Amino acid sequence: MGEGYYLAPSERVAAKPYKLLVQALSRSSRVAVAKWAWHGRERLGLLRVRDDVLVMHVMRWPDEIRDPAELLPPTVEVSEDEIKGALALMDTMTVDALEGPDFVDHYTEALEQVIEAKRDHREPPKVPEAEPGRVLDLMAALNASVQKAKQARGEGQEAEVREMPAPKKKAAKKQPAKKAAAKKTTGKKTAGRRPRSA
Repeated sequence: MGEGYYLAPSERVAAKPYKLLVQALSRSSRVAVAKWAWHGRERLGLLRVRDDVLVMHVMRWPDEIRDPAELLPPTVEVSEDEIKGALALMDTMTVDALEGPDFVDHYTEALEQVIEAKRDHREPPKVPEAEPGRVLDLMAALNASVQKAKQARGEGQEAEVREMPAPKKKAAKKQPAKKAAAKKTTGKKTAGRRPRSA
């Protein structure tokens, strides 16, 4: 799905069908698929209700969607314990409402501050320097989160998420090229000598 748009009735005449659709979708806990024209072509949209207002999400036609096979990561195996650990981590991260500092558009806020500063002929606010990139060990983070959640609930530390060891590759035993060449040369010189007579 793409962007979402709030839809409002364009005329007073459309107010009743609009309200009727909002009520019907709300009570049935369903969404509606609508076809509409835009920029000279037909498009698909998904209608749903939010705060008693219809919201339309733009959908794509099948030929506009990339084949998911191109995007698949390499095949890996995950254990049942790892899946349970991931589910436990999801439980610790679940929230009832999408509110708070994690759900604020910090980029737009910073951009507005820069625009206001330029309009008032002030120096724009300084941007804090980004921390150097760190490599995150996902398995260690998952383990830590699961243990933290269990301690908060007063449970024992039974399960532990472990990373599967990578299969070891067998290295082929090869002799260095210099030694092999030296043996060949030595063999030729020895073959050319005559035994000494007594």
